[in-house]
Parts: sequence; structure tokens; C-alpha cells
Amino acid sequence: MSKPALPSYAQVLELEPLLSGEVSPDFIDVNGHMNIRHYLDYCATSADVICRRVGIDDDYRAQRRMGVFTAEHHIRYFSEMHEGGKFSVHTLLLGRSRKAGHVLAFLVDRDREVLACTVEIVLVHVGMDTRRPVDFPEDVSAAIDGWVAEAAQVTWPIPLSGSMGLRS
Repeated sequence: MSKPALPSYAQVLELEPLLSGEVSPDFIDVNGHMNIRHYLDYCATSADVICRRVGIDDDYRAQRRMGVFTAEHHIRYFSEMHEGGKFSVHTLLLGRSRKAGHVLAFLVDRDREVLACTVEIVLVHVGMDTRRPVDFPEDVSAAIDGWVAEAAQVTWPIPLSGSMGLRS
């Protein structure tokens, strides 16, 4: 199986940065680079930003008693991040089924102008009382579909893992 082509730094920057930051000393692990948990944290948080923008926020969970759980994620590393390095996270909402969404986050090294990692995520929409998958409501589905339509306009390679995605 061949590896999917990677987008360039400039191509990823075509997407809105949902988060940005700097690698602080406490992000560094025993190998002298940013620890895995910070890549995952920032990329997962970018998925949360999208969820909030489509209406899945604290009020939604409290009032409608629904939310999303991460069912699966896949991290791929392409370049180390070091102390003091500036980064941003750019995220696509690639698709949805009735009960799940497929997200791909790109963390880029702003100083070296390279893609540092991707995190691919499948989120499952659940009832907070039953903790079981439930359909997205129509208003949330419509908002998600807007993000999916934007992602469909991307003309560069989208490097999916090939090991996960939405079920029909």
C-alpha cells in the first residue's frame, strides 16, 4: 500500500487556523522534542472547536443531552517540534454519516514551514443519558454539511490513514 501524498505547508495554510501556540519547556519529553500528548491535545481541541461551531457545545450537551465521543484516532508524525517552536492547527471536517463525523487536523511548524503531524479522528454523536450513538439533529447536520462542502473544495491531497473512516 503506497503512502498518501502530503499537502505542502502553503496548501495547509489555505485553511483557517483554528488554534495556534508555542512549544513551551513543559511540552518537551526525554527525547528533546514535543511529547505526543501535546500533538494529540491540540489536534483534538481543534476538532472540539469545529464541534462548537456546528452547535455541539456546552449548552447543547446540557439542554439537548447529546454530544460527541471520540471513537478512533490515528496520529502520523512528519517533523519534530522543539522548544520555542510556533505552530498552528488547521482542520477539515471531511464527512459525516447519520451518527458520526470524520475529521482531519494538520499541525504545522510555523518556523520551519513544514507539516509536523496529522491527527485523523472519527467522532460518534451520542445521547448523554444512554451513552449510545444517536442521529445528528437536522440543524447540526446542516451545519456539518457546510463544513464538509468546504472540505470538498480542497484541491490538494488529503492524507488519510486508510485505516479508518465512516461506516455507511
